[in-house]
Amino acid sequence: MTTNFAVGLSGLSLLTFVAWVCAAGWLGFAGLALYGLAKRKPLLPARDSQTPTDAPPVSVLIPARNEAGRVLARSVRSVLAQDYPRLEVIAVNDRSTDDTEAVLRSIAETDARLHVINGAEPPDGWLGKTYALQQALEASRGSWVLTVDADMLLEKEAVRVAVSRALAFGRDVLTLVPYFEAASFWERVFTPAWMLVLLGAQSSANLDSPKAEPFVAFGGFMLIRREALSRVGDFAAVRADIIEDIRLAGLLKRSGARYRVEHAPNLVGTRMQSGFRDIWSFLTRTMFAAMRYSHALGLVYAFVGYAFVVAPPLVAALCVLKLAAGTSAVWPGALVAPTLMVWAIQVVALVFICRNERIPFAYALTTPLGLALFYTALLSSMLDILRGKGLGWKERRVYRRANPDGR
Repeated sequence: MTTNFAVGLSGLSLLTFVAWVCAAGWLGFAGLALYGLAKRKPLLPARDSQTPTDAPPVSVLIPARNEAGRVLARSVRSVLAQDYPRLEVIAVNDRSTDDTEAVLRSIAETDARLHVINGAEPPDGWLGKTYALQQALEASRGSWVLTVDADMLLEKEAVRVAVSRALAFGRDVLTLVPYFEAASFWERVFTPAWMLVLLGAQSSANLDSPKAEPFVAFGGFMLIRREALSRVGDFAAVRADIIEDIRLAGLLKRSGARYRVEHAPNLVGTRMQSGFRDIWSFLTRTMFAAMRYSHALGLVYAFVGYAFVVAPPLVAALCVLKLAAGTSAVWPGALVAPTLMVWAIQVVALVFICRNERIPFAYALTTPLGLALFYTALLSSMLDILRGKGLGWKERRVYRRANPDGR
């Protein structure tokens, strides 16, 4: 019995040490995220600035599939309302089964700058969105191209400010990160957790380095010099990538293109997801892709996430309940401090992010739930691909094979 007790204490000491290491790790990660948040200055509309006389022509590419019931009309009209003088807009109806085409053509009747294309069936090896973008690109003429998602809403200065910024900094690629509207419970649970991950990762990366892989890219508003895009093979270079924006940004950087990310909540906004179903679809199609479809890496990421992100707050709650009940066990007293510290760090970080994202502070308490969505969705998509079910995207199934990235 003495031996078992000693072994138990030894195991508890190791677990307590790991919990304190986890707390220290969270302190560093949250510090990085908050540093990134403090450093991130919103790009302002600059309403009083003038468009350069040598403003380059910009072609806006809008892929749209089954968007009639959302904000498609408002989105396209916000693009056409830009105060940028040299603008053409190419919208591709990507084989929609709703009234997307009718919405687009009704707007085109009132503005000759909007050209509507009925997208063709993608060739083997292409995904629908990338092929829609390629069709739009081939129909365009601008020396700069701007990809815009059909759920994006732009202030009238957005394109002018983006082009001016790209030219002023000598960039070939400029991504504007929008304001993400979060109206439902699950959106408010997910969005702060997502922003925490993005801020922590972006703060630790040197995006100006040509060797640094871009962790943040937003295809919903990505301005690209046509010459730079042509150099990497246009959208054909990412024809089978479900996270085509991040992959394309990486290819562009490696080809020598200069890349910049700007925070622009005053210029662009979107409601990417409108509830749990949309969030789940987004995560299941992107999380495993971010792991480059490596099952080993995915399993490690999920294990580390559950163990060091989700579990500590749950263990802290259990310890508090045990101690309140007057337990004689040793482990609650040993683990309560480091696990409570992990949860407190998570909550404090999320309070600042919630304030920045205009989300009620109370949602900072749901951090474990929001982050658990990431790891659960990752495991779900890994299982679906292993089973040959593939991933769901815009009422289509993609990647119905075991190794989608094995091209």
